[in-house]
Amino acid sequence: MKVCIAEKPSVAKEIALVIGAGSRKDGYYEGNGYRVTWTFGHLCTLKEPHDYLPEWKRWSLGALPLIPSRFGIKLLDNKGVEKQFRVIESLVKDASLVINCGDAGQEGELIQRWVLQKAKCSCPIKRLWISSLTEEAIREGFSKLYDSERFDNLYAAGSARAIGDWLLGINATRLYTLKYGNQGQLLSIGRVQTPTLALIVVRQKEIDNFVPQPYWELKTVYKEVTFNNSEGRFTDKEEAIKAIESIRGKEFEITGFGRKKGKEAPPRLFDLTSLQVECNRKFGFSADDTLKLVQMLYEKKLTSYPRVDTTFLSNDIYPKIGEIMKGIKPYEALTAPVLAHKIPKSKKVFDDTKVSDHHAIIPTGQNPPSTLSRDEKLVFDMIARRFIAAFYPDAIINTTTVEGEVEKLKFKATGKQVLDPGWRVVMKIGQGKSDDELPEFTKGERGPHTPDLQEKATQAPKPYTEATLLRAMETAGKQVDDEELRDAMKENGIGRPSTRAAIIETLFKRNYIVRNKKNLIPTITGVQLIDTIQNEAVKSAELTGLWEKKLREIESGKYDAAEFMKELKQMVSDIVHLVRLEPSIRRIDSAS
Repeated sequence: MKVCIAEKPSVAKEIALVIGAGSRKDGYYEGNGYRVTWTFGHLCTLKEPHDYLPEWKRWSLGALPLIPSRFGIKLLDNKGVEKQFRVIESLVKDASLVINCGDAGQEGELIQRWVLQKAKCSCPIKRLWISSLTEEAIREGFSKLYDSERFDNLYAAGSARAIGDWLLGINATRLYTLKYGNQGQLLSIGRVQTPTLALIVVRQKEIDNFVPQPYWELKTVYKEVTFNNSEGRFTDKEEAIKAIESIRGKEFEITGFGRKKGKEAPPRLFDLTSLQVECNRKFGFSADDTLKLVQMLYEKKLTSYPRVDTTFLSNDIYPKIGEIMKGIKPYEALTAPVLAHKIPKSKKVFDDTKVSDHHAIIPTGQNPPSTLSRDEKLVFDMIARRFIAAFYPDAIINTTTVEGEVEKLKFKATGKQVLDPGWRVVMKIGQGKSDDELPEFTKGERGPHTPDLQEKATQAPKPYTEATLLRAMETAGKQVDDEELRDAMKENGIGRPSTRAAIIETLFKRNYIVRNKKNLIPTITGVQLIDTIQNEAVKSAELTGLWEKKLREIESGKYDAAEFMKELKQMVSDIVHLVRLEPSIRRIDSAS
C-alpha cells in the first residue's frame, strides 16, 4: 500500500480525488492502492530545554548557554495533533512506499521529515514536487516522483535554520530577560525579528534626530514651461538671491533641444515579496494578509505555489503559456492580442538559471469563480495582469530634454510622452499625452522669462511601511532600487519570503512596534531593547544576512550544515559570555 502525506486536509482531498482514493476513513482517504493522509502544518517541534534536563526549566543566568549535545523533536502538545499523528504512524507502519506530498519548499520538507522521523518510517520514500494544485499538475507530479534523497540538502538547511532559531532565541531571550527585563517582563529575541526591529528603531531615531536644513531652488518659466537650475539647490541664501537678481530682465536662450525614443520593459513577474510590497502599497494589505490571500488562491488551484523568491519562469513553462491565457476568461480582451501571434519568449521572463525549486507566481489557467472574496479578487487581478503584461511589447516612450541659459546660469526641463503604451494597457497605467510632455523648442531662440526663488527645507527620512520594510529585509537593510542588483542581494536578505510576514506580526505581538496608518513605529520597549543590545551579531541585519547566505548554501550543497552548527554554537556562547560581563545599568520599560 502506498501512503501519501499532504500538509493539510484540503490538499490531501485534492490529491485523493486525482489518484482515485475516494473512500473517506478516519484521518485519511483510501482507494486504488493508495492511502492519503495529512498533517496540520507542524505536528512536531524541537524539544524544549526542560525536555533535555529538568534543571533547564528554571531560568538562570548561570545555566546559560543551553546547548544540547543532540537536538530532538517531539509532538506538539495537542490532542488533535496526537490523534492525527497516530493515524500517520499506523499507516506508515503498513506502507510499502511513502510519498511525501508536503508543500514543495524548505518548511514543507522539514514538517514532513520530522513527522516521518517520529513515526519511525523504514520503507522507501518518494517526493511529490508540484507548483500548483490543478489536476494536471498533480497527475504530472505523480508520473515523475523524485527520490527523497534528492531533497536531503533542503531538509538539512531547514533543520539548521530551526536549530539556529532555537539556539539564539532560547539563549538570548533568557539572557536579556534575566539581565535587563522588569519583573514579569519577557524580552523576546529572535535571529531575524531582532535585526528587523533594529532597522525600524534606527530609522525612527534618524527621524527623531533630524534637523531640517534650509535650501533654495532657482527656477524660471519660459513659454509656460518650468526650467530648473542645472546646478541644483543653493545652501547659501545670499548666493541664491545674487543668482536670481543676475538673471532678472535678461533674455532666456534655448541652448539645446532633443527628443529621444526609448523602451520601457514590462515589470517582472511576482515573487512573494514583490507581491506583498505591491499589495501593501495599493490596498494597504499587511504582508501576512497578502500571504494568506495568495495561499488561498493556490489552494483554490488559481495560482501557482506562492512562497517563492524568483521572478522568472523555467523554460518548460513556455509551451503552457497559451493555455493559461485561454483559461483566464475575464481577461480575454487583454490576452487576445498575445494569442493572435507567436507568444514571445524573453530572457527577462524565462531563465532556468534563476529558478531553483519553483518559478514566479502566475495564474494556473483555471477560470476564477465569482465566489472569490473582494480581497482574493484584488490579489488575483494583480497576479493575472502582471502575467499578461509580461508577454506584451515594451512601451515606447519619448523623453524630451530642453536646455537653456541666462547669464551663464544653466537651466533644464525634461518631459516624457508615451508614444505606444504597450504593456501599460494591461496594467491600466496612464497612456497617451502625458502631463509633462513638452512643446517644440528651437536651439538659439530667445525671449523673456519669469524667474522664481523657492525656499525649501530638507526632509526627514520616511518611517518604514510594511512595503519598504519587506524590501529592506530582502536586501539586509540596504537601499536598492535596481531590480538586477536586488536579485543579486536576495541571498543575503534576512528571513525567507515565506517567513517575513510572520516576523513582522511577531514584532506587533511582542509590543515592540505599532502601526500609525501605514507607518511602522517602534514602542519604548522596542527602542530600549535595541539600545540595550550592544552585540552586533544579535541585531545587525548585515550579519544576519550572512547567516541566511550560509543557509542557502547548505540548501544548494555548497556549505556543510555541521560547520554551520559549530559556528552557531560558538557565537551563542560568545554572546552569553559578553552580555554576562556587561554592567546592568537599567531595566527596560514595558510599552503600555
